[in-house]
Amino acid sequence: MDTDLDTLIVALYVQVDDLFRLLGVRQGPGRPPKLSDSELLCLAVAQVLLGYNSERHWLRFVGRRLGHLFPYLPQQPAYNKRLRAAAPLLAHAIRHLAGLTPSWADRLRLLDSTPVACGASRETVKRSDLAGWAKYGYCAAHSRYFWGLRLHLLTTPDGIPVIWCLADPKLGDREVAQAMLEGRPQPGMLIVADKGYAGREFEAFVDGQQATLVRPDRRDEPRRFGSLGGIRQRIESIFWTLKGQLGLERHGGRTDAALMARVGQRLLALTAGVWHNWLIGAPRKRSLVAYDH
Repeated sequence: MDTDLDTLIVALYVQVDDLFRLLGVRQGPGRPPKLSDSELLCLAVAQVLLGYNSERHWLRFVGRRLGHLFPYLPQQPAYNKRLRAAAPLLAHAIRHLAGLTPSWADRLRLLDSTPVACGASRETVKRSDLAGWAKYGYCAAHSRYFWGLRLHLLTTPDGIPVIWCLADPKLGDREVAQAMLEGRPQPGMLIVADKGYAGREFEAFVDGQQATLVRPDRRDEPRRFGSLGGIRQRIESIFWTLKGQLGLERHGGRTDAALMARVGQRLLALTAGVWHNWLIGAPRKRSLVAYDH
């Protein structure tokens, strides 16, 4: 099987189309849309893999690059409206592809969060539809304040999202992680996190989920796991892929629905790339270079 964007999009279409048929996903009464839900998600994945953060620029370009795969391409308003409503479909597709990836059975899970900025000026903060959900937070890794949300992510070692959510940046990592894991036990898993997740109550909660929390040792406690630098670097590189190659920091979401869909769009693109690399036996499972042109 070839390692290129066309092959990935065709394989992704087959998987999600079968999934949506099985789930009985429908657009509602009336005539079926010219662009199916399966085609919409494939178009959204191709958009971020090719680095187009502007939907208007993307729809001008895609006909030349992928017109042979998409007989019908919507106008920008229709594409934007469909994508904003597609968050549940994106979540179904991510979960389905994740379950098909061999790393899903791996005992190691990576847990961390990263800022998702939603505005850079005071005027944006005052006028944004995200005000009330998005707030000011502090990013210790980059020693800067930001206005937006935090993306909390539990992944497999190669970057497949297991659980994710967007949360108020003023909420603590442990508080959000506990809410994410509540009712979703991870039996036998080793959950690797950073020092921000240190705390007896959270560790007891993870134990109750039939999992083990592994984090770097603090200076004021006996040595248990060490610095875990090599393993911790994996989650940082996953965030780098999302922000650098897939344009997470340039998401352009201005409403709750748009932000959720555009974050989900990038997580699906990452999941699809890793899944397809496993499928074709590529040596570097999280490398997306073959799909960005």
